[in-house]
Amino acid sequence: TACAIPGPVTDLFGKACKEAGVWGAFSVTGERHEEHPNKNPYNTQVLINDKGEIVQKYRKILPWTPIEGWSPGNLGTTVTEGPKGMKMSMIICDDGNYPEIWRDCAMKGAELIIRPQGYMYPAKEQQIQMSKTMAWCNQVYVAVANAAGFDGVYTYFGHSAVIGMDGRTLGECGTEVNGIQYAQLSISGIRDARANDQSQNQLFKLTHRGYTGVYANGDGAKGEIECPFDWYKAWVNDPLKAQQMAEMVTRRTIGVKCCPVAGIPEPTEEEEHEDIVELTHELNLQ
Repeated sequence: TACAIPGPVTDLFGKACKEAGVWGAFSVTGERHEEHPNKNPYNTQVLINDKGEIVQKYRKILPWTPIEGWSPGNLGTTVTEGPKGMKMSMIICDDGNYPEIWRDCAMKGAELIIRPQGYMYPAKEQQIQMSKTMAWCNQVYVAVANAAGFDGVYTYFGHSAVIGMDGRTLGECGTEVNGIQYAQLSISGIRDARANDQSQNQLFKLTHRGYTGVYANGDGAKGEIECPFDWYKAWVNDPLKAQQMAEMVTRRTIGVKCCPVAGIPEPTEEEEHEDIVELTHELNLQ
């Protein structure tokens, strides 16, 4: 049932945006893989302008495994100039549980990040908190559209919201189905904050680490620039090592024997009892 983008589905969305004179962000689950039908589809979102044109396409980078079988997105994050010049990025649902993706959008210039999601109880407090925290940490507006109601399996908690760049809620729905909220976003306000905020300017301070002390020491005017985080350096320079580091503190197989999931292989006896000493030595973590 996966569709092509652009195609009949996005044409309908484009027609609606053009007739109403509005921009729209639409979840399309799913989009045909380049190797369709031999590969699973992507979980995709499109941004359509008020002329009915697709101006951004995003494929979910971090599918909600082990339940979701979407192919991982391969387009990365992008930024598009939206209404009145506001710079916009999109992410999808479980993507938002990884701080890295928010930072990637913000560092590329995003001023508004749109996050459609289908989250259910008992994750209400965590998901509300996540989007608010990421807005604060990245000085970015966030628009969250969450599912509401009962679909026969899950009960979705709603609480779609528009969140300010300081992490405070500007407008929020309740648990009602088809709720609507709105808020006024300030382009000049967010750009002024990013340019002039000091102690709470995380985007600036991350790559100008400790600039006050560095300048006082006579070691330059812009602070420390090198990445101080070993795991992130490993992920860029040696992805296999980074994966092994993650497995050291979690597990080494995609399946879990105590809680099997259809379509995911259970770990073998050998995998369950595999000696981890060799891996520890290899990673030089002893």
